[in-house]
Amino acid sequence: MIDTHAHLDFAEFDVDRDAVVQRMRSVGVNNLIIPGVSPQHWHKQLAVAEQYQTYFALGIHPWFCPEDVDAAILALTSKVAALLECPRFVAIGECGLDKLYSSTWPQQLAFFEAQLTLAKSVNLPVIIHSVKAHPEVLACLKKYQLPRGGVIHAFSGSVEIAQEYIKLGFKLGIGGLIMNPNAKKLLKTVTELPLEHLILETDSPAMTPINVAEKRNQPANLVLFIDKIAALQKKSSVLISEHLMSNVAQLFDL
Repeated sequence: MIDTHAHLDFAEFDVDRDAVVQRMRSVGVNNLIIPGVSPQHWHKQLAVAEQYQTYFALGIHPWFCPEDVDAAILALTSKVAALLECPRFVAIGECGLDKLYSSTWPQQLAFFEAQLTLAKSVNLPVIIHSVKAHPEVLACLKKYQLPRGGVIHAFSGSVEIAQEYIKLGFKLGIGGLIMNPNAKKLLKTVTELPLEHLILETDSPAMTPINVAEKRNQPANLVLFIDKIAALQKKSSVLISEHLMSNVAQLFDL
C-alpha cells in the first residue's frame, strides 16, 4: 500500500523518522506521498523525499499563504518546472480553501486558482484541502476542468457531495476519521460508494485515529483503515487493499 498523504518532513518526525519509515514498511505500507505546503517547507520536504525515495507533490497550502502571491506562485512554477521530469513528482498540492482561516480568503482563492492553472498546464493531478468550502472548491474545479483530476484530501462529507467531486474526476482521500463512530456522514459515504472512488491516506502527523494510543499519527496506521473499510463494505481486507492500491496507481500514474 501507499499512504497518499503524509507530512513525513514535519518536525514531529525529526526525532525518529527512520523508525517511522521502518515501521511503515514492516506492516506493508511500502511508500507514501509527501505533499508540499509552502516555499519555506519545500527544501526540507524534498530532502526527506530524496532520502527515503518517497513520492512527493509541490504546492502552497491555504494555512501557509505567503503575503506576496505573485512571488510565491512564480517560485512554485519555477520549482515545478525544475522537477517535472522526476518520476517521484506526482501531483500539485496540497492546495485548496479553508474557511476556518477566513482572514486570508482572498489569498487562498488566488493561490488555489493559480495552482489549478499550473496543474492543468503540466498535466498533473491535484491534492485538495477543502474545509467548509465545498461549494467554492467545486465551482473552481468546474471552471478549470482538470484532465487528470485529483484527490479531495481528508474527505468527510456526504454521498451527495462525494458524487459531485466524482463527476469531475476526483477520488476521495479516506483517513483516520473513518475510525470515529460519530463520523456518520463519512461512514455512510464509504459504505455506499464503489471502491473505485476511494484512496487511503493518514495526514500524518495529524488526524490520529481515536483508537490509537500515540497522539502523533503515522503512516503505519493506514492498515487500520483498510480493515475498517472492509468491515463497512463487507469485503475482505485483501480485496480492499488491492483495489485501493490500483486506484492510487491509476490516479498518480505510478
